[in-house]
Amino acid sequence: MTESSTTPAVAVLGTGIMGAAMARNLARAGLAVTAWNRSRDKAEPLAADGVRIADAPADAVRGAGVVLTMLRDGPAALDVMRDAAPGLRPGTVWVQSGTVGLEGFEDLAAFAGEHGLALVDAPVLGTRQPAEEGKLTVLAAGPEEAREAAEPVFAAVGSRTMWLGDDGASGAATRLKLVINSWVLTVTHGTAEALALAEGLGVDPAGFLDAVAGGPLDMGYLRAKAGLILRDGLTPPSFTTATAEKDARLIVTAGERAGVRMDVAAAGAERFRRAVEQGHGEEDMAASYYASFDDPSTIL
Repeated sequence: MTESSTTPAVAVLGTGIMGAAMARNLARAGLAVTAWNRSRDKAEPLAADGVRIADAPADAVRGAGVVLTMLRDGPAALDVMRDAAPGLRPGTVWVQSGTVGLEGFEDLAAFAGEHGLALVDAPVLGTRQPAEEGKLTVLAAGPEEAREAAEPVFAAVGSRTMWLGDDGASGAATRLKLVINSWVLTVTHGTAEALALAEGLGVDPAGFLDAVAGGPLDMGYLRAKAGLILRDGLTPPSFTTATAEKDARLIVTAGERAGVRMDVAAAGAERFRRAVEQGHGEEDMAASYYASFDDPSTIL
């Protein structure tokens, strides 16, 4: 905690699309924020918002009441927290917000236990725009004693917090996030494939969208992703294709552990892989569209 307030000082580790927006909103909410990113140039713009930029994870977390991690996957988060360990103190609240999968989360929970950290499992729902607007949905599970410190953080980055239990090590929030992501990725691929089929059959995609407008088959997400594809608006990405592939594979692995076959997710991971191979890895995941074509340069 800072000396002048009960509001915790916050360290944000990872300032990609989501982490940077979250750090900015934390600072705008009046919290003392220090940020670190492996590529410092991605963190530097946050200084204009009053965020202190640290050279190393241990420097970033030293004196922080809350450490928020928004890193690519479980191994990346574990490596960074190991680097941060010299600056951590027992009782620090660790808000783990990346999508790390079941095995990754178990390793992080073990690290938290070894270092006496109060772990809050807190993946978020939303992409670039809701992150920038502070309108994420936070899925949270963590000990009651950590909530006082975590709540100002969640209020700054999100519009809604769903508490799923008081055991941060249970993985309850991580498991729900995987279920939700399975749906998000399925709708993304469905949109991409429908538009690809329209292209292949010579159907005006506007006709498809008009036919479903206002009915049970229509949805805002369909409109958003279709718009990106049709307007060639895949950059800047809301959520990259490369990260979507990673998440799809985490979903498949989680299903395997539970004895559940995730055939659609497995096929979707392969679609994302092909799109990445075609050079769309850093574009929005709606670039799944291009995976439908052997020669994407000939379309649209």
